[in-house]
Parts: sequence; C-alpha cells; structure tokens
Amino acid sequence: MKKLKAVDFFCSGGGMSYGIQQSGIQILAGIDFDDSCRETYEANIEGAEFIHADVFDLSENDLEERLSLKKNDDDLILIGCSPCQFWSIINTDKSKSAKSKNLLVEFSRFVKYFRPGYVVVENVPGVLRRKDESGLTEFIEWLKTNGYENPHFKVHNVNDFGVPQNRKRFTLIASRISEKEVKPLEALGPKSVVRDVLGESKGFQKIEAGHKDDSGFLHSVPKISEVNKRRLKKVSKNGGNRSGFSNDPELQLKCFIGKDNSFKDTFGRLWWDRPAPTITTKFLSISNGRFVHPEEDRALSIREGAALQSFPLTYHFKGTSLTKIARMIGNAVPPKYASAIGKAIIQNHKWT
Repeated sequence: MKKLKAVDFFCSGGGMSYGIQQSGIQILAGIDFDDSCRETYEANIEGAEFIHADVFDLSENDLEERLSLKKNDDDLILIGCSPCQFWSIINTDKSKSAKSKNLLVEFSRFVKYFRPGYVVVENVPGVLRRKDESGLTEFIEWLKTNGYENPHFKVHNVNDFGVPQNRKRFTLIASRISEKEVKPLEALGPKSVVRDVLGESKGFQKIEAGHKDDSGFLHSVPKISEVNKRRLKKVSKNGGNRSGFSNDPELQLKCFIGKDNSFKDTFGRLWWDRPAPTITTKFLSISNGRFVHPEEDRALSIREGAALQSFPLTYHFKGTSLTKIARMIGNAVPPKYASAIGKAIIQNHKWT
C-alpha cells in the first residue's frame, strides 16, 4: 500500500499533525498565517515543511507546485482545522475573529481543486449548529455530489478517544475512494481522567504559584496575588469551587455577591478522577474557568495544560511568553484525538 500523506491547513503548533503522524501517516506540510508557530511545529513534526501563508492569499497552483501535489491523488489527505472563535459559543467580541468565519470556504477551494482521497475538518460544534452561515452545508453537498458519497460529520467528545478532558469538537471525515463511513476510532477501556496524566507519579513535582521552569519541560505557572492565594486556601481540594470563600467578606468578589450559583467554575479545582473541563487558551488563569490544580494552590502549569490536551511530555513548545504558548496549547487539536482520526483513515485505506 502506498503511504498516505497529508497537508495540514491552519496547523498552529502541530497538535493535529503530530497525532496524524503518530498514527502512521506522513505529514508533507503545515500551513499557518502565524509565523510564531513555526519553531514549535518544526521541532515536533518530523520531515514536514512549515508554510507561512494566509490561506486567503494562497493559490491552489502555488501549493501544487511547492509540494509537488497531484490532483485526484487517492493517497492524499487535506486537513482543515481553522481558527474557530467566530463560531464558538463563548461570549466574546466576534469582531476580531470575523475574518475567520470564511476559513472553511477558503479551505474548500483546495479540496475542490485537488479532490484528495480524504478530507478532514475539525472545528467547534457551532460550525454545525450554524451550518448554513459557516459554509458547511454547501461544502457537504459538494462532497456528496463529487465522489465523497458518505461523509461522516458529527460532534464528538474527545474524552471518548483517550484524551483526559471533556472537549466537544465537530469532526468531518470524507473519503472519495470508499463508500464506507470513516469514523474516528474510540479508545478501549476506562475513560481517561486527570489522575492519569497529572501528579507527582506522572512527573509533575509540587510547585507554587509563580514557579518558573527554565528547562524544556516548562512546568511553569504565573504568579497570583496574595488575596488570591488566601482565596485558594479556602477552596476545598479535589473539585472545590469559590463557594469556599463566598461567606468571607474580605475574600468574596463583589461581582459574585448574591450569585453563588453563577460561574461556579471560576476559582474551581479540577477533580482527580474526572476528565478536565475544556482546556482553553486561558488555562493559566484561576479566574477564567476550572483551572486550579486539584490540590496545590495555583493554576495549571504550561506542561500540565499540554498533558491534559494529550501532548506527550517530550513535546517541545517554543515561544516568547507563557501566554503565547498557552494560546497554542489551548487552540490545539488534542494529538490523541487526531491519532484516532488517522488510524480510522489508515484502516479504511487498507480495505479499498
């Protein structure tokens, strides 16, 4: 069997590329408009080229020549995991991300031009909920009428695929060379939880807020104020939340007075024996979600956030600040989920 190969659009720091590569598929290139991802991508995705380009400005011919791609190549996979803030349900200012709402349409240009053996799209569930606006409806109809007869498109929880995190993601997998629906392969055995990847037994020494790890392991965490240290001491271990200090007039936040049942994850700790909540780009902050360590009085470290995203402990993250690296990690496709997609494609390819 010829080796499957893939081009990863909107590759960022390489979560999708790494998982696809681990499944046994060659990565030809990753494409991203953010050149600050280059160093991380090239440090981890062996043999792949990082292409710094805005997909709006990239032509099909340019990509064809640069990577020596062929049309109608049964062994080619085109992957599009576009930035998804515009379609997210999180209540943020959408003006900055307005341009990103058309990224699926731009990606479809390359699918229509190359007609690869396989197409993969991964995004927030909002892309499916607003499928007409996002361009998904038109894209799926084009696939069905152009040889991709039975595309799989569904919202999955990555916890079902070995990732110790509850994270719902829309996934589309379409095959031009098989009538069989190709679905990500679910992990066998118990669901993965926080305890499976964090803690001293997993290589994470106890640290305090503000700890700076100058090694490549990056077990680093931001400082917190003295009042926040006092708040965390009152948050019970293993799943506690801000109700632990809600009756203390010196510690209670004014915005939460009389609102004990609102935003309860704020200042919340992870549970050891449950999956983590969705790891966002703000996981270094104790006030942006349930991102407090199960026992220690601090936020998650860079490496802990990466582990909960299923990156291996040996993954090399390069960046000028903790915030930028955290953004790369929070935006990533969990590698174990990507690997489940890759394995499903390989399995399908063997029988066609």
